[in-house]
Amino acid sequence: MSHQSDLIGTDIHAYLAQHERKELLRLLTCGSVDDGKSTLIGRLLHDSQMIYEDQLSAVRRDSVKSGTTGGELDLALLVDGLQAEREQGITIDVAYRYFSTTQRKFIIADTPGHEQYTRNMATGASTCDLAIILIDARHGVQVQTRRHSYIVSLLGIRHVLVAINKMDLVDHSEAVFDRIRADYLAFADKLELHDVRFIPISALNGDNVVHRSAAMPWYGGPSLIELLNTLEIAQDRNFDDPRFPVQYVNRPHLDFRGYSGTVAAGVFRPGDPVLVLPAKTRSRIQSIVTYDGELEAAFPPQAVTLTLEDEIDVSRGDLLVHPDRLPYLDSRFEAHVVWMTEAPLIPGKQYLLKHATRTLSGSVAVIRHRIDVNTLERHPAGQLNLNEIGLCELALSAPLAFDPYARCKGTGAFIVIDRLTNVTVGAGMIAGPVQGETGFRKVTAEERAARFGQKAVTVWLTGPQRHEMAYRLERALFDIGHPATVLEDEGFGAELIRAAQLVNHAGLICLCPLMHADFGAGEGRLMLSVEGRDVADLIEDLRRQGVLS
Repeated sequence: MSHQSDLIGTDIHAYLAQHERKELLRLLTCGSVDDGKSTLIGRLLHDSQMIYEDQLSAVRRDSVKSGTTGGELDLALLVDGLQAEREQGITIDVAYRYFSTTQRKFIIADTPGHEQYTRNMATGASTCDLAIILIDARHGVQVQTRRHSYIVSLLGIRHVLVAINKMDLVDHSEAVFDRIRADYLAFADKLELHDVRFIPISALNGDNVVHRSAAMPWYGGPSLIELLNTLEIAQDRNFDDPRFPVQYVNRPHLDFRGYSGTVAAGVFRPGDPVLVLPAKTRSRIQSIVTYDGELEAAFPPQAVTLTLEDEIDVSRGDLLVHPDRLPYLDSRFEAHVVWMTEAPLIPGKQYLLKHATRTLSGSVAVIRHRIDVNTLERHPAGQLNLNEIGLCELALSAPLAFDPYARCKGTGAFIVIDRLTNVTVGAGMIAGPVQGETGFRKVTAEERAARFGQKAVTVWLTGPQRHEMAYRLERALFDIGHPATVLEDEGFGAELIRAAQLVNHAGLICLCPLMHADFGAGEGRLMLSVEGRDVADLIEDLRRQGVLS
């Protein structure tokens, strides 16, 4: 079952060409903690002869040291390479492993089972064609099984292989297998899972992993590796809606202008009409160019260069589509967002959104609900914390061409980037356009506070230098991104407090060095003395009082 063939000893070039033509299957393993995900991958690598002798010797030594298998060979150590993983016997980060058979090449993502590593699991699943969900035969369907199944469904993985593991610990019972299968199917009915298959295995002993097991004669299906070799995935891609995000304008000399990128969906052919979004200019494909020559057709996931018949303005971030198969073009859409950082997602706060090859600024206008991935219940939420998932309405600074994620992953997915640190803080799957005619909604005080990172308050300044310090404080706040304005027109008279309230309504901090007889303590008002203090001290005082975030 290994990747070895007779050609490797007779014609190395033919062997490499044969290996290059093999279909690639990306898969992940997931499930509850200690269900045997890493052991299963180690068994696949071991039984398909994809482990070097020195690796095997090192694992044997570490198996004795770790003591998790009573001195026997612990195949999970082939995958769990971090010291913390080996000490705790768990998977923390996503580990990728590669192997091949005579039929296919495989990339396996071993994802963690703990709830606090949901973001790692979502990252590993984002590019996969198939998910292997392991279930401990002793415990059946667990909360983590449901959580990972939901994430698999959310990320649009069409094929799910439910491997009921540790069958050797339940005497290879067919009744146990049937009960767990029924329990899982009852839960899976609520999810968008298109192809679910079940197989009883023992990853530790190798039963039904690479070779069929004589210990379970009641199971007449294929082994795990046989399923992986024969599962049909070619039709999973969208070949109906041509989508080509432009990554690079290729201009090696004056006589050539091409647009390079990876086909996200559909099929492109010379002579096909194309529409460039968001500009909506039209042309036709003149040729499809690659390093090895021109092609008669390009389809996902090929990386090619397209030339057009007309000299039109096309730039990085534009999307080439067929005029009869259009995506949505809007500055607002709804999406499921997986939050990946300690600082919470706050509606109204500005982020960068990278969608295909285009990056725009935008914000989450509102969180429709947070999804409890353990129970699938929906809860109202004012923010999303680390590892939480919510359905959000996003508002961008410019129109974006997009598809629902279920229709096209390449134009239906995006990442959220912190504008200051450039760190990826979230990932999203577009559900569709905003429901309703326009998606119009009034701007709220909470949205203004989130956008400006401050509470809109009136600061009454006292002290002999209060007028000069008001303008110094305004400049200092402006320089660090907090909009404020000074209000000191004597003409306001009795309307001074009302004028300050209008400034606060706009989300701004009002700095007022004038005193009014009606001024007193109250919500949205505070008093600062400037006597003997500098601007930095005043700003720090505003932070302590919660005005600046």
